[in-house]
Amino acid sequence: MKKVEHIKLKPGMTAKELAEEMRRAGVLGAGKLGKATELVREMFQNPDYTVFLTVAGALVPGGFRKIFTQLIRERYVDMLITTGANIVHDIIEALGHSHLIGTFQVLDEKLKEEEIGRIGDIYIEQQAFRQLEKWLHQILNEIPRHKRERISSAELLFEIGKRIQDQNSILATAAEKNVPIISPGLVDSIAGFQLWIFAQDKNLHIDPLLDTKILVNKVFEAKKLGIIILGGGLPKHYALFASTFRGGVDSAVQITMDRPEHGGLSGATLEEAISWSKVKRREKTVTVICDATIAFPFVVAAALS
Repeated sequence: MKKVEHIKLKPGMTAKELAEEMRRAGVLGAGKLGKATELVREMFQNPDYTVFLTVAGALVPGGFRKIFTQLIRERYVDMLITTGANIVHDIIEALGHSHLIGTFQVLDEKLKEEEIGRIGDIYIEQQAFRQLEKWLHQILNEIPRHKRERISSAELLFEIGKRIQDQNSILATAAEKNVPIISPGLVDSIAGFQLWIFAQDKNLHIDPLLDTKILVNKVFEAKKLGIIILGGGLPKHYALFASTFRGGVDSAVQITMDRPEHGGLSGATLEEAISWSKVKRREKTVTVICDATIAFPFVVAAALS
């Protein structure tokens, strides 16, 4: 057995240096964070890897927009699988609105009167969503009718991204770099309900089976498949289950606050995923129990150093 190497700190340490100290310590949360950095660095640096990034939770409103955009622009990520909510919050920033620093200690009835929605300690004005709704209907009308007759969420988001004039937009950058964004739960969002309203009078049919085809094709094309999971939920399961068609992912990093004891997917360990052929090898996996808004920027900064 190896000895625990005690972490050494020094002024001006880089994220990479600190992550390496944590990896050498090798135990508890620090050891897991160090291993996560090592695995992510390998995914980013090895050209044989196709990398899936799955995102659940309030990460775009929580300040991660430019991180995701950078990873897509620089082709560290080959596919983004995310919730409809993160798509919505990317678009409203592209339309010129901002997420505001608020507080958990607030009377929500007062926020309702002021037409402000709250996500934890993040505030967003409701007028942002009203503008989104009008803008989205306009954009949908611009998409050719024949495309709208049967379209995947990936193709729909690509068409929307092409029409966004914002270099910091996740959708716009993904469209520019031809990196697919799949939102398997797109209907479960403000944008999704507006798509339903549009479809009452206009031609629009989103076919989720087309998304599965895009996802599984990526799985089959990959020489090596890596996955970075932020949060859990539908994006996590959708990507991991697709990987069963090749016997599982080769490398996996999960950052979540959820626990496995209640049997829910979001807290399920990656070791458990081996039994389902979603993950190949235990030594190429790590689950970091931590708020992703803390751990993920550190892991990326260290991996890109």
